[in-house]
Amino acid sequence: MKNILGILLIATLLFGCDDKNAQRIVPQSSGNINSVVVVSDNLLWENSVGEAIRDILAASVEGLSKDEPQFSMSQMPTEVFSGFAKNNRTVLKIEKGKEAATQIARDAYARPQTLVVISGQTNAEIIEQIKTNSVKIINAFKKTELKERQRRTSKSLFNDSQIREKLGVSLQFPTAYRIAKTEDDFFWIRRDIETGNVDLLVYEIPLSSIRKGDSAVVDIVRVRDSVGKIHIEGALENSYMATEPAFTPFISNVIIDNKPTFETRGLWDLKNAFMSGPFINYAIEDKVNNRYIIVEGYVFAPSISKRDYVFELESIIKSIAIK
Repeated sequence: MKNILGILLIATLLFGCDDKNAQRIVPQSSGNINSVVVVSDNLLWENSVGEAIRDILAASVEGLSKDEPQFSMSQMPTEVFSGFAKNNRTVLKIEKGKEAATQIARDAYARPQTLVVISGQTNAEIIEQIKTNSVKIINAFKKTELKERQRRTSKSLFNDSQIREKLGVSLQFPTAYRIAKTEDDFFWIRRDIETGNVDLLVYEIPLSSIRKGDSAVVDIVRVRDSVGKIHIEGALENSYMATEPAFTPFISNVIIDNKPTFETRGLWDLKNAFMSGPFINYAIEDKVNNRYIIVEGYVFAPSISKRDYVFELESIIKSIAIK
């Protein structure tokens, strides 16, 4: 009987090894959100190759009051990139002396993981690869980090039934937030942090409220200022939220929930008071219901980094599902 079981076990292992669809067993990845490990020889990191990497990955995030890099970076010499070091979630690896190329691998050493390998025979070839593929590299890392941020959020989700019932919208945000105000079809969702607060606004407006083209940013600012004046009042009399007039918002076209969306990043301030910070606003075109769903996140956190708070809000907003 033991011999039969042994034969069956060996056969299972042999056939299992031939199964091309079998999922590889790799460790769980690790690392802080928006942190990239750069694997390169020290000399490359300290010269023009390192400068090219920093110019791309450490470029300032749009819409923040102070310069903050898109990604925090730590450099690791190639010879020590082994063992637990390979478990980092986002890795940029430089290989000199090989054919010029940029390759993106998923879950090579851990899961989830994005590994970008840039190679070239010379420094100039490597730098050219970095510059030519900068958008692709950033998008790959950002996509991985958004998914990871959403995975962490999903561990403890707030019950969004009120929003679903009133707006037909599902939004995944953690229980650290609370619904501070609901009025008609307007929701003000807040999270207190040690130095201030991280907030979300969710509401709808008619499709006619935002014109396409160059007028879009004007209409978006007009809408958010009118909503801020009505709903987001400060502690001081006649104080309310508005768009910072001295800072021109950044606007771009993106897709959220398979719908055309205006993404606007800028600064807000509290009129007649002394409060300000960054905001990220999404106007999602919902043609079926003849409306825009507006979901905005903003941060008040004086004297500390705001990048990761804004990124958390972006990840929450991009979890939206409109029914």
